[in-house]
Amino acid sequence: MKISELSQKTGVSIRSLRYYEEKKLIHPKRLENGYRIYSEQDVERVKAVQLFLGLGLNTEEIHPVVSCDPLHPIDINPTCADFALALYMEKLEHTHEQIKNLQKIESELESLIHFWTQVKNQGEGGGTK
Repeated sequence: MKISELSQKTGVSIRSLRYYEEKKLIHPKRLENGYRIYSEQDVERVKAVQLFLGLGLNTEEIHPVVSCDPLHPIDINPTCADFALALYMEKLEHTHEQIKNLQKIESELESLIHFWTQVKNQGEGGGTK
């Protein structure tokens, strides 16, 4: 399939697909005329890249993981597992930290909303303490 078809199948822009190729995340075959030809495996690889980007990984972090071919577990070697586990554990810890920070912000915002709601109600004569 051509790059436009891959773009349609994955919902990823042609520009992004070319970037993925530049970063060696996908490896299309080239015809004599220079056109890129993609396989169904490339569709799955692009979907995996999108998943990893959604998890907060950057392309440098994604490259070693997709190079291990996580889409075909039979072909994975143990060094890929070690790398993937370390990376995912680090990202999970970072995610836990982000959740804690967001919970603190949520609590502070709720307190501020409560405070300013009381101020507004008092200003409108709606309540006194």
